[in-house]
Amino acid sequence: MTEQPRIPRTVPVKSATFDDYTLSEIRRAAATGLYDIRGGGAKRHLPHFDDLLFLGASMSRYPLEGYREKCGTEVVIGARNAKNPITLRTPITIAGMSFGSLSAQAKEALGRGANAAGTSTTTGDGGMTPEERESSNTLVYQLLPSRYGMNPDHLRMADAIEVVVGQGAKPGGGGMLLGQKITERVAEMRTLPQGIDQRSACRHPDWTGPDDLEIKIQELREITGWRVPIYIKVGASRPYYDVALAVKAGADAVVLDGMQGGTAATQHVFIEHVGIPTLAAIRPAVQALKDLDMHRKVQLIVSGGIRNGADVAKALALGADAVSIGTAALVALGDNDPALEAEYQKLGTTAGAYDDWHEGNDPAGITTQDPRLAARLDPVAAGRRLANYLNVMTLELQTIARACGKSHVLNLEPEDLVALTVESAAMAGVPLAGTNWIPGQG
Repeated sequence: MTEQPRIPRTVPVKSATFDDYTLSEIRRAAATGLYDIRGGGAKRHLPHFDDLLFLGASMSRYPLEGYREKCGTEVVIGARNAKNPITLRTPITIAGMSFGSLSAQAKEALGRGANAAGTSTTTGDGGMTPEERESSNTLVYQLLPSRYGMNPDHLRMADAIEVVVGQGAKPGGGGMLLGQKITERVAEMRTLPQGIDQRSACRHPDWTGPDDLEIKIQELREITGWRVPIYIKVGASRPYYDVALAVKAGADAVVLDGMQGGTAATQHVFIEHVGIPTLAAIRPAVQALKDLDMHRKVQLIVSGGIRNGADVAKALALGADAVSIGTAALVALGDNDPALEAEYQKLGTTAGAYDDWHEGNDPAGITTQDPRLAARLDPVAAGRRLANYLNVMTLELQTIARACGKSHVLNLEPEDLVALTVESAAMAGVPLAGTNWIPGQG
């Protein structure tokens, strides 16, 4: 019998739509009937600051000599209405992250690091702890829809107030703090039962729109004697209108948080599919300020995926006055440290991918309320690491500004930038590299 020739087999190809992660999620949902909760920000690839490049000075622009010519980094926030506006040595601030989601040691470390770098830190949901007030020269107090931990005396102790309307990881949604992280101390601060899951409201209980917000801002100014700046924080979704309404309501500064911004815990589907990228949000926000003749008068603070001095420089060049970091600050403290790989693997993950912050098992002692784990974090050493990181970011920012011929980092402008992709050029409103073409503008 004649042997039939073997037909070569093609290499198996997996679906780009139904990739391994998607298949595993389908199986997990089918087995449990539960949606996935995690922390962090969007993990999908999005147009971001890496898609922009600076045009350094050569013949048509004159660079500054790094060791001889100064390049200023200070920024003033809140001079529109506040008697005591905030002056920061660097335009890189620390975002709001709550005691509850973070350990008391982590909150203290954030304050220490911010102090050493000459910038501010922010409380987060659940109120102000003595550790962060004592360790922070400039502390921003967040007023959230939940009102957990809300204390008028703490409002008066703050150096600024940030009214949180939305967050980049979950615009339109509230926060989560699962029962295992609601210890006796957290429960007392938030007036909640100990050990019971907490879900924050997605909107403020005593106002439903910008007219009510204007009244709320007036109340806050009366409580604080018009001393401190009032910020409004919005998640990036409709930035032009949200920024315009915040300005009209009387905000001194607007914090704009893109979808790369993190969260302590929310639905995975929320993080990945709601909101718009940080890069796409800046240009319409700046346009709203310009249309109201308020650009640089009302400060714009951009957050969501800021990682290094180049990201900061690009945000400022697009029109921001400052940036805010959260996830990067936690990494500087020691989050997702490869030195803890063995412990991350016991939790079913790996260093760099750990995002189950809501479970309270963080081996780094940062996103936990377990006293044994939290004690691992030395707030003094962790604060020093954060300060080092902030100082490096500031030096990188200055290096780029000098290369573009700027004597102050706030003098960076869109014409210093070009884009590498059509998408990033359209979002940022800068030309595609090698052309004078801005998509959507002719």
